Amino acid sequence: MLRFSPATAADLPALNRLVNRAYRGETSAQGWTTEAALLAGQRTDEADLRDQLEKPNAQFLLARRATDDELVGSVFLEQQGAELYLGMLSVEPTLQAGGIGRQLVQAAESHARTLGCTAVRMTVISVRHELLAWYERLGYRRTPETVAFPTDTRFGVPLQAAPLVLQVLRKKLG
Repeated sequence: MLRFSPATAADLPALNRLVNRAYRGETSAQGWTTEAALLAGQRTDEADLRDQLEKPNAQFLLARRATDDELVGSVFLEQQGAELYLGMLSVEPTLQAGGIGRQLVQAAESHARTLGCTAVRMTVISVRHELLAWYERLGYRRTPETVAFPTDTRFGVPLQAAPLVLQVLRKKLG
């Protein structure tokens, strides 16, 4: 059983550890959503997370186990007009494939409906085929839109010669 709550500044150290464990380094290889083969370095830092947390109309939604209050997942959400942007979905690598990510996406979609949003939008590295397929199984559709991958090396150094591209996905809410 999970308990969902918005993050506060006090959650930033644990959130930073979770996101970096989920995306990069040796621990990320314990899960199936690692970016470690594509990018070296950290995924984020506390200053970046604080900047994200302080944006108007934005929050990190945290998933904690109800039994011991351990942080096991998170997702960044930002209302952008009629859409909710969903980003940085993170699940503890040793617990991936157990439904936590799906529950976080469902909670994000519920939050979007509460805000009156008509769609949820996200970006995924275009060569992450297994992750794109997972989101498509949840009802997200690839759009013709792409976004250049950020070049700030504080948040990852590409390990391939070809530039990375972010694919935009969108799900209309009923």
